[in-house]
Amino acid sequence: MALATYTETRAATVGDYFALLKPRVMSLVIFTGLAGIVAAPGEIHPMVAFTALLCIAVAAGASGALNMAYEADIDRLMARTATRPIPAGHIAPGEALGFGWTLSVAAVTVMGLFVNVLAAGLLAFTIFIYVGVYTLWLKRRTPQNIVIGGLSGALPPAIGWAAVTGDLSLAPILFVAVIFMWTPPHFWALSLWRSGDYARAGVPMMPVVRGKASTRRQILAYTAVLIPLGLAPAAIGAAGPLYAAAAGLIGAWFAVEAVATFRETDAVKEPAAKRLFRVSLVYMFALFACLIVERLFHIAPSRPGCDRDERHRRQGPPPALHRHRARARRTGGSVLHHDAGAGSPVGEGFKMAIQRSSTTTTWSTPARGPSSARSPPSRC
Repeated sequence: MALATYTETRAATVGDYFALLKPRVMSLVIFTGLAGIVAAPGEIHPMVAFTALLCIAVAAGASGALNMAYEADIDRLMARTATRPIPAGHIAPGEALGFGWTLSVAAVTVMGLFVNVLAAGLLAFTIFIYVGVYTLWLKRRTPQNIVIGGLSGALPPAIGWAAVTGDLSLAPILFVAVIFMWTPPHFWALSLWRSGDYARAGVPMMPVVRGKASTRRQILAYTAVLIPLGLAPAAIGAAGPLYAAAAGLIGAWFAVEAVATFRETDAVKEPAAKRLFRVSLVYMFALFACLIVERLFHIAPSRPGCDRDERHRRQGPPPALHRHRARARRTGGSVLHHDAGAGSPVGEGFKMAIQRSSTTTTWSTPARGPSSARSPPSRC
């Protein structure tokens, strides 16, 4: 893709380079990435968590800079984007490319070196989807551009989760799915009242190619899937009652505005679409804010298996193991081999049970005074 011609109007400032990072878009990415870090089970050092979040933020900003560099020609034709640093003549497209690729490589490298490889791989994949798939391939070719390209903006919770755990599970996949299904109605609502801009720039957004009536139907269809999907994390125990309440109540508000957009008769001003756009932002921020609050204040329910492990950790070893250890101490025998002949089914079974318990559960004795050490807090 050839870069747009550039006419310098003034020297670039720090503010211009900051604008290249698309800070408003980056704020949502940082927020959902933070939610993934906070919601993930296990422990992470605060500096490692900060590094992961910083890498997510830098990669998101780098993707925005690369997007602006490659789309400067169409940004110049749209009122919403004409004042961006490149079409305004403040930064050359080549400089924006160098800036964006440098930040991209740095973010992925630091994530891989100081966090873990899975988080770095997901971060690199996010940049690839946004720049390679969405910006360079889909944006100018298909009205499904925002659907497929929306995966890049949906991945930060999974990246944050992977930064803590080093793996993925159903919970982060559901968080990704919620953002993925939220993206089309959010951006199609914007495109309904900005359709003239997209038509002038030749961008095949849904209202331009399929018409506004088709766009309204698809907004309603995606919303019908999104609302129950938004409740799914609470249904599997990955989120608590606060999240469930927000997903239900604000989701209902979202649905009401989606129906109003579907029934809209003012195709020029599109008041319902503007309301839906704002409500969609409230919905997304509220869901992940509730997720963070639940984890910080221990409102969310325990994950499956955590209740049992936490009870064992607080109560100590089971009584049978106490008695067996006491007999072993009196006779000088081994805890693992006392009362059973070598190789006997009873002895071997008991030995395996103790070994399993010692490798899966950490027990602590009850506190015996103010100086006793307390058990470390659990992330269950």
